[in-house]
Amino acid sequence: MLGNYCGATEFYLLGFPGSQELRHVLLATFILFYSVTVMGDTVTTVIVCVDKHLQSPMYFFLGHLSVLEILIISVAVPLMLWGLLLPGMQAISLIACGVQLYRYLSLGTLEFALLGAMAVDRYVAVCNPLRNNVIMNSRTCNIVVTVSWVFGFLFEIWPVYATFQLSYCKSNMVNNFFCGRGQLLKLSCNDTLFIEFILFLMAVFVLFGSLIPTIVSYTYIISTILKIPSASGRRKAFSTCASHFTCVVVSYGGYLFLYVKPKQAQAANYNGVVSLMVSIVAPFLNPFVFTLRNDKVIEALRDGVKRCCHLFRN
Repeated sequence: MLGNYCGATEFYLLGFPGSQELRHVLLATFILFYSVTVMGDTVTTVIVCVDKHLQSPMYFFLGHLSVLEILIISVAVPLMLWGLLLPGMQAISLIACGVQLYRYLSLGTLEFALLGAMAVDRYVAVCNPLRNNVIMNSRTCNIVVTVSWVFGFLFEIWPVYATFQLSYCKSNMVNNFFCGRGQLLKLSCNDTLFIEFILFLMAVFVLFGSLIPTIVSYTYIISTILKIPSASGRRKAFSTCASHFTCVVVSYGGYLFLYVKPKQAQAANYNGVVSLMVSIVAPFLNPFVFTLRNDKVIEALRDGVKRCCHLFRN
């Protein structure tokens, strides 16, 4: 896959500057974020799989999104924690850097496909509730999820391949905690104008290809909710969409800032903070957004805890 034999054969991740005490604080903070995210999403996935009251399209997609969030936060965080634990720069080979970038981009693409599908599901549930089980049946949901996973991992093959066909002879110091595409393009001694333009068009296609159905779906959802006569009915209808809408705002905001710009190399200097938000903070927030704001998930979690306590007592 990687045919770049000119220039750097490995990179050094500069990570986070600062004193050793600050690095220890960051290490403890990110371990907490990582542990809570993995445990929260694992619990959500298990509950969705085993609880018969959560066998609906909404929770089917939520289960896949929870698995996806575990994969996303696991792309860069373990290596970043190892870099914070040890002094000095973190070395990463060219192949490992390519694999990390590919996983990061493909999982991000998959996330947008799932968020778009979840928006359409919320539209059907709110605007056509009587036909929800017919339109979003198990076969349709399985097809949508399968296509999303396949599309996510196939779509990012060429962008990563093209990125690592460049020669990196300026430097092998990556000013980030993982192999970000903007930083890699900045280190290349090739003319990257054309490839940056193609990558920009691909990013626009992925982001707006899923954002447009999301916007259209929520336009109809809001219009339908406003027509509900009772305030309690409007509140209940909106509560079914609030978690997904919050996740959309957090995820799209970061990725739009990172990738929908023609000159990615020029913006590489301030991408570290946004990458941190997308890679760690957003996955950390999602279990709380989808679990603590969802009465059915909370009820299923309570039932599961009660059953576990009953088994231990016996």
